[in-house]
This record gives sequence, structure tokens and C-alpha cells, in this order.
Amino acid sequence: MDSFFPYAETTDGVTVRVSVTFLPEQSDIDGNRWFWAYHVRIENHRDMAVQLLTRHWRIHDRHGGLQMVDGDGVIGQQPIIQPGKAHDYVSGCPLNTSSGSMEGHFVMVGSAPPAFQVRIPHFPLTEPTVEQ
Repeated sequence: MDSFFPYAETTDGVTVRVSVTFLPEQSDIDGNRWFWAYHVRIENHRDMAVQLLTRHWRIHDRHGGLQMVDGDGVIGQQPIIQPGKAHDYVSGCPLNTSSGSMEGHFVMVGSAPPAFQVRIPHFPLTEPTVEQ
């Protein structure tokens, strides 16, 4: 396990690692808004380049609410990741509850079809407790 990226999942030679950080300065607890930043690293362990085409996120809040987010690429990019290389990006997630979780998948393609899904590991969104 990587201490910076505690959540990891490997699918078909592509590893997705995630770290998550609660951002109190972006949160408004009295306004029921909590915000987390998550850092994703996608590592290509295959012998050919892969391209990330789309993303699908399932975002759960602590009350059982579910939000689905689908889109092209990540943060406006559809990166091509060469063998032995990685692509990193950082994004954020607001919730109306103090905890939740995220998981999902990327759709990727190698040098030839078909496209394949790469799992994004399940990871918690939790507000750190403060000792009084």
C-alpha cells in the first residue's frame, strides 16, 4: 500500500490510485456544505499506450443519497498514458452531509478497440474529528 495513495485498484494492467483530503477552508459547516479534494493517479502497466475517454462517478452521501457524474475525460483532458507512465489530476467534491464516499470507473482504449472499463477504488469522504 502506498501511504500517499491509500486507495488503489488495478484493472487490465491499469492501476488507479486515490488520496483524499477534507478542505475546511472550502467548507461551510453551518451551511451544510462539506468539500473534499481528491488526487487521482492513473498508472499504465500495459505494454501499449492507453487513452482515457470518459469517466463515471458514483457519489454517496451519509443519508443514502446517490449522485452520478458522467463526462468526457478528466478536467478537460483525454490523456494518452504511455507504457510505464502515469497521469495525475486533482479535483473536488462537495456534499451536503459531513461524510460520504466515491467510486466509479474510467472508459479507456488501447491502440485498437474495444474500449475497456478501469475501476476507480471506493474511498471515503469523511470530516476529520476535532478533539475538544
